[in-house]
Amino acid sequence: MKMVPGRRTRILAATTATAGLLLVSGCSSDDDGGKKTTANGVELVKGGQLTTCTHLPYPPFQSEIDGKVQGFDVSLVDLVAKDLGVKQQILDQPFENFKTGGSLNSGQCDLAAAGMTITDERKKNVDFSDPYFEATQGILADKKSGISSLADLKGKKVGAQAQTTGEEFAKSKGLNPVSFESSDALLNGLRTGQVKAVVIDYPVLQGWLKDKANAAAFEVADNINTGEEYGFTMKKGNTKLLEAVNKALADAKSDGTYKKLYEKWIGPYDESAASASPSASS
Repeated sequence: MKMVPGRRTRILAATTATAGLLLVSGCSSDDDGGKKTTANGVELVKGGQLTTCTHLPYPPFQSEIDGKVQGFDVSLVDLVAKDLGVKQQILDQPFENFKTGGSLNSGQCDLAAAGMTITDERKKNVDFSDPYFEATQGILADKKSGISSLADLKGKKVGAQAQTTGEEFAKSKGLNPVSFESSDALLNGLRTGQVKAVVIDYPVLQGWLKDKANAAAFEVADNINTGEEYGFTMKKGNTKLLEAVNKALADAKSDGTYKKLYEKWIGPYDESAASASPSASS
């Protein structure tokens, strides 16, 4: 996901907050004249809300549906906000802004939730929560392309979302993928024939194929286990928030809430998704 020159960040209401869109061009500020605001001992960048940075759309993890930002990530972070006694507010901005920790360090958001793979390189810039989802890389191809496996991508025009592990994976296999700024742009590239196949996280492909038109035109050519796990990110050293996030995730996994949300947004429940090792990374 690459920076778009001149793009303005957007604050969007999550499912627990008042619906509506507000365009903003700067950092969020708190309501207490610059004083630190806290909720249950956790310091927040703005009073009364847990501000989450993301990059839209990335279904089924976060996307705008009926005027509200919804998805698996959104629902899980809502649990954290509920424990803190506040509402979640979502700030949509380029992925690079928070992948590098910039948005967190500058006080634009408390955490980032964007289907983000835990990697050692990213750990240099941010603190990751315990893993909350195991992901694989999927290849979606035009049914007429003759592509039925990763090996068939050689010599074909392949697309990937910029700044993602899908793009990194494609490059590691000797491919030279065409980069698209968002998952929507990537799908459009496939639809319009700019590329014959795309590489992206498998759950995203699952979401696309729920559309009958997509299912009629495209098929999953391969599903590759790359050992990836997703985590939420916070500013380095924000121990209290990290503890609150990990507690909310652990509680959700133990009381059945995680399973319900997984089945709602992802599909049939995979037991391994809830048993990922907190120390694992890809």
